[in-house]
Amino acid sequence: MKMIRAIIRIVKINDTKTALAAIDLPSFTVSGKVEGRGRGKGFGPRYREIVSNPETRATLIEMGVAPRLKTKRMINLVVTDDKVDIAVQTIINANKTGNSGDGKIFVLPIADAIQVRTGDAGDKVLD
Repeated sequence: MKMIRAIIRIVKINDTKTALAAIDLPSFTVSGKVEGRGRGKGFGPRYREIVSNPETRATLIEMGVAPRLKTKRMINLVVTDDKVDIAVQTIINANKTGNSGDGKIFVLPIADAIQVRTGDAGDKVLD
């Protein structure tokens, strides 16, 4: 079993939900609002344009502009080992715009899963 943790754009959550349901993986958990930043430090193309201009760069330095955190959604789903590749590729396809900030996907090992209601354990408790 593996846990797939994906951090994606807020506007892509419905596309992701629909895509995962289409491959028979409808069950996952969403963390309402997560914040973070990547290599771009939370600044978009407009900021980089301003920074490249020496006149406007000085104004930003005076204002004390610091890297920003961007709001995203984080989804977690646990799948059997044989479904990891298709789940990851589906999340990529639903979220890839080709622009900075499309997100990240992490795949983590899971030792076991137990269904609270029945006490069943292992792969059979997964969708």
